[in-house]
Amino acid sequence: MARPTFIGLGNYAALGTDPIFRQVLENSGEFLIGTVPVTVGLALALALLLNRAHVLTTPFRTAFFYPTLLPLVGAAAIWLFVYTPGYGLMDVYLRRIVGGGVNWLGSPTLALPAVMILTVWKNAGYYMLFYLAGLQTIPAELYEAARIEGAAWTQQFRAVTWPLLGPTTLFVLLIASINAFQAVDQIFLMTGGGPDNRTNLLLFYIYQVGFQFFDLGRAATLTVFLLAVLMAIAAASFGFLERRIHYEV
Repeated sequence: MARPTFIGLGNYAALGTDPIFRQVLENSGEFLIGTVPVTVGLALALALLLNRAHVLTTPFRTAFFYPTLLPLVGAAAIWLFVYTPGYGLMDVYLRRIVGGGVNWLGSPTLALPAVMILTVWKNAGYYMLFYLAGLQTIPAELYEAARIEGAAWTQQFRAVTWPLLGPTTLFVLLIASINAFQAVDQIFLMTGGGPDNRTNLLLFYIYQVGFQFFDLGRAATLTVFLLAVLMAIAAASFGFLERRIHYEV
């Protein structure tokens, strides 16, 4: 076994000329933009719909939260069946509608969006709980005063609900962004980073470099880069968004 050789900042310099690393960064950016706003928006919409007392509120809350309870292995297995060409649920309905199917996970264009759908489905119910908790802390007197003033539902949301959900939104955005960069299980189980590295995300690339190619120095360099990205996201969230958030009623 060859002895490790110290090369200083050579691994960091090599990242700039690595086409796979650039592809991974592009994929990770698309994954972040494609999952975080959709997941957070869907979680907020579900929380607003299920915040009112109704006989079906509890069953619906349970149904939307249920994907969160599934192990990611089980969730990936379910969606692998959904995406299976020929007899998967997506193909069955597509054949009835347009007469043909799609190889979702085998297409360089559709593979990453297909993984995004799984991620949104898996996480929306989890973030919904935080929004439900945030909605419970808003005093009912504020909505009553708004109704007395003749405010419509949209005006109540813009003037009361959304500002007072600021701390919850900051927390959810931060957690969702960090989770987006930590996505690895669904990639490992569904696509293996393919086709042609179109679903290869940063943490999965670190796994490949470290445990498949056994380039531990490069894997350590990528890990430091990932930590720097996560720290930058946290700093941007608290530095930019926190100044626009109301913590008191």
